[in-house]
Amino acid sequence: MKRIFSLISWLGIALVAVALALKFTPALNNYSQYSSAFAIAGLVCVLIYVASEWREIAKVYERRQARYGTLAATSVVVVLAVLVAINYIAGKQNKRWDLTTNKQFSLSDQSRNVLQKLDSPLKITIFARELDFGRYQDKLKEYEYLSKKVSTEYVDPDKKPAVAQQNNIQQYGTILFQYKGRSERVTTDAEQDITNGIIKTVSGQQRKVYFTQGHGEKDTGSSERDGYNTIATALGRENYGTEKLVIAQQGSIPDDASVVIAAGPKNDFFPQEIDALKKYLDKGGKLLLLIDPPDRPDGTPLKNLIALAHDWGMDLGNDVVVDASGMGRLFGGDASVPVAASYPTHAITKNGQFRVITAFPLARSVTAVSGGVNGHTAQAFVETGPNSWAETDIKGLLTSGQAGLDEAKGDKKGPIAIGAVATAAVTTPTESKPANADAPKPETRVAVMGDSDFAANNALGIPGNRDLFLNIIGWLSQQENLISIRPKEPDDRRITLTATQQTNIAWISIVIVPGAIFGTGVYAWWRRR
Repeated sequence: MKRIFSLISWLGIALVAVALALKFTPALNNYSQYSSAFAIAGLVCVLIYVASEWREIAKVYERRQARYGTLAATSVVVVLAVLVAINYIAGKQNKRWDLTTNKQFSLSDQSRNVLQKLDSPLKITIFARELDFGRYQDKLKEYEYLSKKVSTEYVDPDKKPAVAQQNNIQQYGTILFQYKGRSERVTTDAEQDITNGIIKTVSGQQRKVYFTQGHGEKDTGSSERDGYNTIATALGRENYGTEKLVIAQQGSIPDDASVVIAAGPKNDFFPQEIDALKKYLDKGGKLLLLIDPPDRPDGTPLKNLIALAHDWGMDLGNDVVVDASGMGRLFGGDASVPVAASYPTHAITKNGQFRVITAFPLARSVTAVSGGVNGHTAQAFVETGPNSWAETDIKGLLTSGQAGLDEAKGDKKGPIAIGAVATAAVTTPTESKPANADAPKPETRVAVMGDSDFAANNALGIPGNRDLFLNIIGWLSQQENLISIRPKEPDDRRITLTATQQTNIAWISIVIVPGAIFGTGVYAWWRRR
């Protein structure tokens, strides 16, 4: 029997060896499917032999050294099994923590929203030198981690020139996005540019935003403090084209207008221009009115624009919002710069998730009319704090610079709404159907803000002003996936030291601390003697 069991053990070893050969020998790949069967048969033979030798094994374990050795070996196996299990679970369940102050190693809300909206595979191809691949991998792995529909490929144009030429790659560092047969290219690895490239590829078409001109509105080409070229550039990054529009010359609103913006007009619109806007809205148009309060006591009210806003259930107050909280000083302003830190629930403010401070230099109130007007019911989405109020004595405020809450004279205590929106179903049939069957149902959308300066060049340094403006445009154009918090620049964490401070730090680190440690050692040595 011992000879038989010995032969069985050698047979088992031979079967295991055959299984390994079938599994790892390239020449035997055609028979690799049999490796599992040979391995199982070999292990069964070995186990039969071990079972036949149970008496000898029991005698070995009668010795103390064998028992201790087995216990130690078992402990090692258990520890290794735990480590293998932890690594297996960690490989299947990926979890990351970003401990930086402004989450600079995490994708922004905007990037997350865009990735969650993907309904088809998105291929990202990076054309760069092989030694630069790591720089792009650190960023793009986050995109792959958030969406299984994102795949990346890295191509060195020097090693694969045919692929680079086929995709019309002109320079190193080009990122190519491909989605549903559409493609887009960017040449930087910044998150904002990568996400904007995805937006352009996914949307497939550039939407037009028209800024009205001819009434003293903000200029999208101006780089002055009150200009709008910075926000126009930000719109371009999100696949919006910006153009100027003189309605009096055009006679109507262009058919390709996604949004029309009247940004801080100083003079009122003509009745014909108001009629053109109304016809545009009847066909499902989108309008943003940014109406500032009067800048002088004898200023002419913008009656036609105010009446248009009223038709949509929003009243522009003849007042100036004053904020006594002192928060305006944080941005170099005074009480005439009201600050908002909390927002009513609305899609523009991500239904309560928009928690960024915004400030509005010289703003007026925008009140939703109770019960609505002409079937249009408005909703506020921006409100100032409880320490603010709507000051109706504009002449006294502009001449003396002093203001105080006096409800008997018509002042209204805060919170004060300075932004509101209204929607309506499209009643006039459109001539053309949307090319995209998945496009949202068209509807008329109107937004009114009591300030235009919050989006000017000098105010975009305030944390939430740019995001709020772009969110308004995203909501108006029915691009809800663009409503988010955009990527922020990394904080500058450098410390500036004077010459005296640098000298003190040098003495402490080089002389005092090492000297104290050395002195403690000498003292301990002396005590022991």
